[in-house]
Amino acid sequence: MKEHKGANAFSSSHHTVVTIGTFDGVHVGHQKIIERLVNASKAGNLESAILTFFPHPRMVLQKDADIKLINTIEERKEILEKSGIDHLIIHPFTQQFSRLSAREFVRDILVTKLKAKKVIIGYDHRFGRNRTADINDLREFGREYDFEVEEISKQDVEDVAVSSTKIRNALLEGRVEKANRYLSYPFSLSGTVVKGKGLGKEFEFPTANLEVSESYKLIPKNGVYVVRSLIDGEVVFGMMSIGTNPTVGGTTKTIETHFFELEKDLYGKSLSIELLTRIRDEKKFENIEVLKTAMKQDQAFSMQFIRDNYGG
Repeated sequence: MKEHKGANAFSSSHHTVVTIGTFDGVHVGHQKIIERLVNASKAGNLESAILTFFPHPRMVLQKDADIKLINTIEERKEILEKSGIDHLIIHPFTQQFSRLSAREFVRDILVTKLKAKKVIIGYDHRFGRNRTADINDLREFGREYDFEVEEISKQDVEDVAVSSTKIRNALLEGRVEKANRYLSYPFSLSGTVVKGKGLGKEFEFPTANLEVSESYKLIPKNGVYVVRSLIDGEVVFGMMSIGTNPTVGGTTKTIETHFFELEKDLYGKSLSIELLTRIRDEKKFENIEVLKTAMKQDQAFSMQFIRDNYGG
């Protein structure tokens, strides 16, 4: 897969089949569309291209919208890398870009820049300034500019729309296993390990404090989760606490992970940590000793879950 930083940076000697969307989550609904895209590229001797946008349009057009995304842009790229497409075009979404007319978007972006000979799009997709054009307009442009339009059915489009909403809601409710089923892969949090207060070590549960730098990344509901990460080529399981550490008077939300059987200094390391299941809600315990007992129970639950599901 070749990555292009905007339509202006796209370069290929072949014509393309293009689909357009934000593809947040790259979930099972998106995967059906991408599979169709790849099959169409092979059948038509075309190169497959996804045109996506960053920042998310709502971040630009609705500045007050506190939108949280399932993937960071880097995570989205990593997932799409595995999908078998030829080109990923990440176009900067700006106020100026949003003011392109439908004709300008089709003529200047799809036809001139991306060399589209086929466009795969949903029946309810809107585009152009103020999102005034629809698939019927796109078909008219296709006849004018000599490209084919393939419609994604209402059912498939609704699967995509509903799945993204369901995934976000499931994560906000702490239901990661449900979210993971819709994604077909484990939801993850990526960031850098930074120094915390060192309280975990005092409790005999040293933790890696993960700092997620992207403010738009969705953080699941506070609580304790069973997790997995790849650290220096080794798969390591652990348990993650998302919350404010109320038992010790904490007020700032942190993401802390205790990895099982890991004796490594992780400070400064970039990690991607997959959330596998949720153990419990965050609680304020009576004292540190009660908290320690709860953490031992969390660890026992985690070990059993890992044995049952991963043979660990």
